[in-house]
Amino acid sequence: MTRFTVNDRPVQFEMDPRTPLLWALRDAANLTGTKYGCGAGDCHACTVLVDGAALRSCLITLAECEGRFVVTVEWLSRDRSHPVQQAMVAEQAIQCGFCTPGIVMNAAALLARNASPSEAEIKAAIPNLCRCGVQPRLVRAVQRAAAVARREEKIDAAPPPGGTPRIPALSPHGPDTKQGKTP
Repeated sequence: MTRFTVNDRPVQFEMDPRTPLLWALRDAANLTGTKYGCGAGDCHACTVLVDGAALRSCLITLAECEGRFVVTVEWLSRDRSHPVQQAMVAEQAIQCGFCTPGIVMNAAALLARNASPSEAEIKAAIPNLCRCGVQPRLVRAVQRAAAVARREEKIDAAPPPGGTPRIPALSPHGPDTKQGKTP
């Protein structure tokens, strides 16, 4: 049995200690924000923080997590207020969203250790593969997140969960769906 902390909660997994952390998080803990991309550590979609370091969860085993602290994208910010999340939305650095959790976790780890990263440092710290081509906006997003973290800027780009207004769909006949007539 492997014991460690995930998102501030002590957990124990009754799984083979050689199981990749990725599968324990997704299948046993139902933390599906951590994505399976390549399974070889190349794409970085599965990045989580382990003791504050950005690690690819497909490459670290449960045994290697014993006694450590793991943070997934679900716990980074419950209300989407983390500077990286805000800046990713503000800079439109999200396309399909599949690689986004890993990018966010790498960026958060970078900003935790370097409050003013250069463009080269950002590119080196976030090697995530993104087929949608967000890389130019990604650099701007991380620079902007750094400014927010330093309290030089404020962004209100991402609404909190449940805070997005619902817009009712219109029927083919207009707003009044009872008899196909508009009021």
